[in-house]
Amino acid sequence: MTDNCSLMPSPLSLSPSFGFGDRLGLATPGHIAALRAAITTYQLPLTNHQLPLSPIFAQQSVRENSRTGRTPQQVMDDARRAVEAAKWDLPWGADADHLKSVDDLPSFVAAGYTFFTVDPGAHVDNAADGAPLPVLQEKARGVDWDELSALYLSGTGEQAWGRFDAETLLRAVVKYGRAIRHSVEMFRHLSEMKADFDFEISVDETDSPTTPLEHYFIASELTRAGVRFTSLAPRFIGRWEKGVDYLGDLSALDAEMQKHAAVVCHFGAYKLSLHSGSDKFSVYPLLAKHFAGRFHVKTAGTSYLEALRVLAAREPDLFRRIWALARERYAADRATYHVSAELEKVTAADLPALLDDFHAREILHVTFGSVLARFGADLKPALVKHTDSYAQALQTHFIKHLRLLNAEG
Repeated sequence: MTDNCSLMPSPLSLSPSFGFGDRLGLATPGHIAALRAAITTYQLPLTNHQLPLSPIFAQQSVRENSRTGRTPQQVMDDARRAVEAAKWDLPWGADADHLKSVDDLPSFVAAGYTFFTVDPGAHVDNAADGAPLPVLQEKARGVDWDELSALYLSGTGEQAWGRFDAETLLRAVVKYGRAIRHSVEMFRHLSEMKADFDFEISVDETDSPTTPLEHYFIASELTRAGVRFTSLAPRFIGRWEKGVDYLGDLSALDAEMQKHAAVVCHFGAYKLSLHSGSDKFSVYPLLAKHFAGRFHVKTAGTSYLEALRVLAAREPDLFRRIWALARERYAADRATYHVSAELEKVTAADLPALLDDFHAREILHVTFGSVLARFGADLKPALVKHTDSYAQALQTHFIKHLRLLNAEG
């Protein structure tokens, strides 16, 4: 019998973890089935009542809630019902994702979320990488340079993540200073509202990559400010687009991840978070290699795409209407996402194959809000009708994620 306490999410701390996004409130049974099947099929270790990857079943951002018409409480309730029905009795978490202001916090705190992802991306100065020095100096007016110089310029020798000089420090301060201060403010407000929680800072949705040296600066400044953060999501090199694999030089990413891992190891108090993890299968072995279980992976729209795969096979008329609307809405809906799909480059002809076409996947991924607003009343009952097919599709899909993230796999 499942203990009532296990129905409640809890902080997962530094254990390796995996966020299953569920935009429809119907995917958690499939996520649980995938975890159980991965343990059995690939003989993943289950020791000390802990999974090799601790799951986050309730995960939704403010942006996603606004587009799906769901509240933080509804997302939590959907996850808890699935946990109870599946008799899940291991730890799990609930992620209030991409929180941008203190006004975003109360509804997630009230609903019992345990993992809070702060997104200070609007406060990151992407122009700092190439701005002239006089511009940077003006922007950094008021900064205590004596203190920062003593902290970051007085050491000798090169570290694995690099070494600051006066210019690289100035650029880091201008680029991330305001974002760090905003994150500190968010942490302090949250600490007044809740005693025990996982706290993540995410600067991944920015135009400019986070260098390992900048990663060190962010972690150091947060630590100096007394922020107890569980994970940090930098913006890695390459393109991290929605719903498709990594676009970039894997050998260069491999070398860069090694330096980021050195930063995480140096502080020893948080784990590396990989956002836009949906279907980044080529990257997962690098993550397992360099971070040795000290990581968090966040997926979101991939479960929605698997729902559409089921509809394409089982409810083709409904899927055709969804696809037509997605094509119509793509130009507008892509504005808040990093995607490069082009309508005219969709080459797949039959319905299921659209879910394996790079351009179609991105088009369908970012138009979910428009689709749910128009067809939600038809889409959700259709998935309920094909519950077993949806759960099987999710199980098949996420076993691949979990196998690649297992260091022994």
